[in-house]
Amino acid sequence: MYKNLAETLKGIIDDQTVSEERKAILQPLIDYVQQKASSGADININFICTHNSRRSHFAQVWAQVASAYFNIPSVHCYSGGTEETALFPKVVETLGDQDFHIFRIAETENPVYAIKYGDNALPIIGFSKKYDDPFNPSSAFAAIMTCSQADGGCPFIAGAEKRIPITFEDPKISDGTPEQAQIYAERSLQIAKEMCYVFSMIKS
Repeated sequence: MYKNLAETLKGIIDDQTVSEERKAILQPLIDYVQQKASSGADININFICTHNSRRSHFAQVWAQVASAYFNIPSVHCYSGGTEETALFPKVVETLGDQDFHIFRIAETENPVYAIKYGDNALPIIGFSKKYDDPFNPSSAFAAIMTCSQADGGCPFIAGAEKRIPITFEDPKISDGTPEQAQIYAERSLQIAKEMCYVFSMIKS
């Protein structure tokens, strides 16, 4: 893992706490990951929001990185939406500012990015897609609903073993305002903090 990114994670873990209310919301995901880890099974997690453009990508990236940081093996994180749009550029910029190395590997209206968190780690592939896109798992995964709109509007996720609502406020509310960079950074780090909490609780 890149040194600066590892230091960012250490700072998040050392300096920030998760509220009891959020811990209760995160517990079902902890239980799912622990059950899979204890049985030696692959741990497939699909983070789902409406447009697969902001929160679900932050969650996919930070969960994958947190699992690596805490040495939890066989974790495979994905993201999807109830519709396909594009990964919002401010998300890419924010992750770059937070010490990821990001490469645009397909120039289309829905660009594809390789998001690297270490020289020898497989890159996380970021692009907008529907939750049931062939790129994502079709069975044996947990569906994590990261926005209330997707949670309410998509009552059935085919193939999901577990459906868990873990919603975050949309940083989109800051688009076009002077606070945009700050809000995106704060939302990213909130999600990082909570994903670190989840994987720190897993016992090998």
